[in-house]
Amino acid sequence: AAKAFTTSDQILIDQDLRGWKELEYEVVRDSSDNCITVCNMENFDPLGIHTGDSIVVAPSQTLTNREYFMLRRTALKVVRHLGIVGECNIQYALHPDSERYCIIEVNARLSRSSALASKATGYPLAYVATKLSLGKNLVSIQNSITKTTTACFEPSLDYCVLKMPRWDLKKFNRVSNKLGSSMLSVGEVMAIGRTFEEVIQKACRMVNPSLDGLEGEDSNIIAEDADLEAELRVPTDQRLFAVQLALEKGWGVDKVFELTKIDRWFLSKLQNIANMRKACKFAGSLEALAKDSPRQRFRYLKMAGFSDKQIARYVGLPSNLQGEHQVRAMRKRYGVIPVVKQIDTLAAEFPAQTNYLYMTYSGDADDVHISHHDNDLTPMYKSKILSRSASNLDSPTFQRRARALSTDQNFENFATARERGVIVLGCGAYCIGSSVEFDWCAVSCIRQLRRDGFKSIIINYNPETVSTDYDESDRLYFEELSLERVMDIYERELPVGVVVSVGGQIPNNLAGPLRDSGANILGTDPTDIERAEDRHQFSQMLDNMSIGQPEWSVLQSKEEAVSFSNKVGFPVLVRPSFVLSGAAMRVASTESELKNFLGLAADVSGDKPVVITKFLEDAKEIEFDGVANRGEILNYAIGEHLENAGVHSGDATVILPAQKLYVKTIKHVKRYASLIAKALRITGPFNIQFMAKGNMVQVIECNLRASRTFPFVSKTFNHNFISLATQAMAGLDVEPFKLSLLDIDYVCVKAPMFSFTRLRGADPTLGVEMASTGEVACFGEDQNEAFMQALLSTNFKLPTNNHSILISLATEQKRFEFADSVLALVKLNKYKIYATPGTAKYYKDHHNLDFIVVEKSSDENDDGPGTAVNEIKQGNIDLTINVSDGTGRKDEITSGYLMRRASVDFGTSLITNLKCAEQLVACLEKGMDKKGAFQPRHIKEFYTIPSVGWTKKL
Repeated sequence: AAKAFTTSDQILIDQDLRGWKELEYEVVRDSSDNCITVCNMENFDPLGIHTGDSIVVAPSQTLTNREYFMLRRTALKVVRHLGIVGECNIQYALHPDSERYCIIEVNARLSRSSALASKATGYPLAYVATKLSLGKNLVSIQNSITKTTTACFEPSLDYCVLKMPRWDLKKFNRVSNKLGSSMLSVGEVMAIGRTFEEVIQKACRMVNPSLDGLEGEDSNIIAEDADLEAELRVPTDQRLFAVQLALEKGWGVDKVFELTKIDRWFLSKLQNIANMRKACKFAGSLEALAKDSPRQRFRYLKMAGFSDKQIARYVGLPSNLQGEHQVRAMRKRYGVIPVVKQIDTLAAEFPAQTNYLYMTYSGDADDVHISHHDNDLTPMYKSKILSRSASNLDSPTFQRRARALSTDQNFENFATARERGVIVLGCGAYCIGSSVEFDWCAVSCIRQLRRDGFKSIIINYNPETVSTDYDESDRLYFEELSLERVMDIYERELPVGVVVSVGGQIPNNLAGPLRDSGANILGTDPTDIERAEDRHQFSQMLDNMSIGQPEWSVLQSKEEAVSFSNKVGFPVLVRPSFVLSGAAMRVASTESELKNFLGLAADVSGDKPVVITKFLEDAKEIEFDGVANRGEILNYAIGEHLENAGVHSGDATVILPAQKLYVKTIKHVKRYASLIAKALRITGPFNIQFMAKGNMVQVIECNLRASRTFPFVSKTFNHNFISLATQAMAGLDVEPFKLSLLDIDYVCVKAPMFSFTRLRGADPTLGVEMASTGEVACFGEDQNEAFMQALLSTNFKLPTNNHSILISLATEQKRFEFADSVLALVKLNKYKIYATPGTAKYYKDHHNLDFIVVEKSSDENDDGPGTAVNEIKQGNIDLTINVSDGTGRKDEITSGYLMRRASVDFGTSLITNLKCAEQLVACLEKGMDKKGAFQPRHIKEFYTIPSVGWTKKL
């Protein structure tokens, strides 16, 4: 309660209804009192877990007809009684053994569930609600899918939809993974199918691409020595897999129900999955599985959502592409292929004209026309045109083919390419490291393809995205981003190629397998993508080109890793390959840390190499975002991190254009980027991260895909880099934007946003693995103005309440570096400064400054008077500046962690990076904490600032 009152002056205490069923109804009502329920949804988990953290099924599966209509009638009565016009969400708790129910809450607005309901039914709730708020009635609004019925028809579903949350709790130290009434998930997926078994297995693969389906034992998520009863009793982010493990071990549905209170109907479906897995394993081989009634057996397995990869592993085939291809070939031989079905809102009762599609094995006929084309296309659209030999790029044949694209002789072939279209792979579930930035890139790509006359086909499964709006593309497949499903769609649509470089790491990792399966990849060749993603190959390439990089070594054994680290000196960086957001990337300062981190990296990276590099301290990190065409850079942007290297780029404060780089450093960056683009024959978007110390520039990594900073760069310069990259990948003539970074007369700063308040126990510090869940960006005339506005936009509170600041710096070096900022704060003569003993003594000895000394806490119970934690809990501190030494010393982590965690829990502003603290003090010096310090300005006011040497077209 004390924590709650720091963010609100009122709290509500409700009756405990844990164990009841939780249900939701989405209702719309117009000003003429027409009222319908659009969708009803049921939580897989009983009440007690936030809806955002629960698996949700639509339509409800366990309600009786009487219960369904009882709750529907109540929803309509409530909405009419409250006089709501527009869309409304009503949540119920229903007793599992009676018809007693309670209304939990009514949201007279669009909610998180509204997006899910819209995507689940095809009924555009936001669009309809907008029309209703403008005075239209449901009868006059046309159903945009059927084109023949109106919005007053209640949607009818002849399929099952399942929403599953995505968590990233393992990225945080000390965080609790228990689920409760506070939402912890960072994203969600939506699976569509004809059986519950199908959708829950699909959803598991969507949430975690390393999973092959819903498995207990084979998932390796639940430890072998875990207390299974405890895992079932306490809801966590991995309880579903504990439930499946229990059923695979032969536990009965009733026993699992008593421990979890998950409805027996759901548990019986999970038991079906466990039984079919057991039968597959009993068969022992693919031939034995296909011995009797092969078509029926394969079809039943596929209807229950088993992937080809799962089946291959169960029958003893290699768990790689070879095994998956064998299963695929056999089931296709027996005619077991998925059919394409429409989301038509009215269960085929009326004709539908929709491009909103999904695939299932529970059907006999396709709902849409399937493409039939021959394979005679201009070689420009074949990835083999970018041959392994760089000299082929300059060959007369290549030049002749490239010129042919713009001649009338080849127009028919080019028109065919446009008609066949392009598949764009979306971003998948939002998670830490892959969020709306990649959806912006995918949507920008789709829109550019449509502008250029190409049929666009999107594959994605995230209900929160714009790319899964059915009117954004010519065809939307709400489907998995797995090799199996993408190839199913590719073989039906027969496009000219697939774009894998705009959706983040999941599509990028599919480039090689798709190529090996016969798909054509547009843009950079998959072989070159692998050369960049594979840490070993990329490091060797840089060495061969004499491009600077930190000293590195490929892991062969822990002993070799320790020997290398001792040779170059700690700290060192452990870097897995083919990962996003720095997954399992760690800075090791000691031998014991190194050995622990190596095990974690091997788990994440699988059979891909793990590289160890020397970690440079106090180096500046630089972002290079570019677009290239056949190895030649078209446009680029250079941004700098405010924080020194060691903070993940997704958590860093990025300044664009770079403000404090030496001219020589910029020249090195541009030269290295140009050499890398040519060596990797890049066509499309790419990102290179550099670090600089003095004028020494070294390459950290190169991503041959759009990075999360592409929207930031595009919006800063008012030029869409993804549109340019799309035209290059599609083989069109491209003109670079007229863009000179030195002539930009404004600054844009991107600042991260974190969710530490929701992550109970997490240590709010930054490192090489990404932790932020969002970001903001603000324009300003200079760096200070842009930074301060960006900081305030993240809900950061300035120290204006008590004008009190707590400073705790771990090392003498950091205290020395921050001395000028401390003196500036003292000179302002309006802040009461607290400090921990070591920090206070340093500034007393070196600068004769007297601060209020507060003691560090030795443990969680040490929060008595006179401690820093107590002052924070009492609300006496407005801002905590706590910078640890970063080496993992136990005493500093313990006391520093308690201060940081208390700051987060009790609403005190927190800064944990020295460079950010220095920048904030610089802004305070300039009076930017005063009211009226900033005047709101339209973004076009910045775009129209005159630049020297060229004119920008708006």
